[in-house]
Amino acid sequence: MTGEKPAGIDKPAVDKPGAEKTAEATGGPSFEAALQKLEQIVQRLEKGELTLEESLALYEEGVRLSRLCHAKLEEAEGKIELLVKDARGDLATDSEGRPRKTPFGG
Repeated sequence: MTGEKPAGIDKPAVDKPGAEKTAEATGGPSFEAALQKLEQIVQRLEKGELTLEESLALYEEGVRLSRLCHAKLEEAEGKIELLVKDARGDLATDSEGRPRKTPFGG
């Protein structure tokens, strides 16, 4: 292996300390984009045509994308819970009976 990246593999998102926080601050790729890339990675790995090094690089990227998707789903779940429940667990509505939405800070 010459040390080159396999075709279709992006540079890792985190090259140095603190880079991960910068990616979080910008929000990173959308859930849909991350899921699509993850599906592509799975398809390439399932073909079994990659070298060990290529497979490991793709697997690492897949794990990163899987964690990103999981975090975005948890954030969405929290927002939904705020929409439909109040402190007692009852449906939270405004004066017109619509679901009340409050900012979600994580």
